[in-house]
Amino acid sequence: MTEYVPPKVWAWDQENGGEFASTNRPTAGATHDAALPVGKHPLQLHSLATPNGVKVTVMLEELLAAGHKGAEYDAYVIDIRKGDQFGSDFVAINPNSKIPALLDRSTNPPTRVFESGAILMYLAEKFGAFLPESGAERAECLSWLFWQMGSAPYLGGGFGHFYAYAPEKFQYPIDRFTMETKRQMDVLDKHLAENRYMSGDAYTIADMAIWPWYGVLTTGKLYNAAEFLDTASYKNVIRWHDEIAAREPVQRGRKVNRISGPPEDQLHERHDASDFDTKTQDKVES
Repeated sequence: MTEYVPPKVWAWDQENGGEFASTNRPTAGATHDAALPVGKHPLQLHSLATPNGVKVTVMLEELLAAGHKGAEYDAYVIDIRKGDQFGSDFVAINPNSKIPALLDRSTNPPTRVFESGAILMYLAEKFGAFLPESGAERAECLSWLFWQMGSAPYLGGGFGHFYAYAPEKFQYPIDRFTMETKRQMDVLDKHLAENRYMSGDAYTIADMAIWPWYGVLTTGKLYNAAEFLDTASYKNVIRWHDEIAAREPVQRGRKVNRISGPPEDQLHERHDASDFDTKTQDKVES
């Protein structure tokens, strides 16, 4: 194999990007004009059921299940494979062109919130739920929330990309990011051996942030890598995953904005709780 020698000035090769080459680019901003739909609720979510998107839909469904009626929301698909994230209206909410993006129209002017961790904090503080108010409990919750924000890029952009999406398989990056992913899983497993949830006995936004990445990783539904990573050895993470997966709001939240997988698990748009009974793709297609 010929050793790669970086040029003095890097130039973008659009064809050298793996599965997402058609939408990845080294510049920011809108590529086309595109208006976003507007629903009837103050909270407008534009997203996709990736791990980062699932964080927010789970949070919204948990808020509704806890009796916070003001958390009713409209959810619309942003298909990142088609480049929807580069439409002008979406970029106006999130200049970083990543999902999820939230617009809260209950304020004047409307409040835009982007980055999944920021959205979780915004909603937790808005409704006074799933985030301790002060003290050591709040610090622990936020520490784990930001652990996820800093760690998951090594799992997703590192391990996930080179193991599942890169156009060719190379041992060095796969080994490098596998090692880091397993180290992170060991961090979680050791912590969850002594804690029911991420910040103790209370279920919080820290769990909602970490579960769609590291919990789902144990099931093989993320990168089809459970056997490769020997996720069965992380018994405490599996116990924690299973307990959260059994929650009805989590089951609903995973379906919202999902456009792949079993039709009964896909609810492309969500405008009302009854949509789960009448508008999943298995019912739409029949």
